[in-house]
Amino acid sequence: MPKRFRLTRRFPVAMTEDGYRKLKKFASEAGLDEGEALSFLFENFESVINEDNLTHRLRLFNAALDARKS
Repeated sequence: MPKRFRLTRRFPVAMTEDGYRKLKKFASEAGLDEGEALSFLFENFESVINEDNLTHRLRLFNAALDARKS
């Protein structure tokens, strides 16, 4: 019997416009709503990321985020 998919947590999320557009596009292409798409991405995080790029991209994102806050 398949495991029932339940969304058990709801939390306010602040996202950039670019991030939200990409989330909506991904969710639409996958036939999911935004919450389901986020659940999929985080449940499968290790298999959907490129570990070689993660640290570099995170560093760039944090630098841009600091600049936006200033």
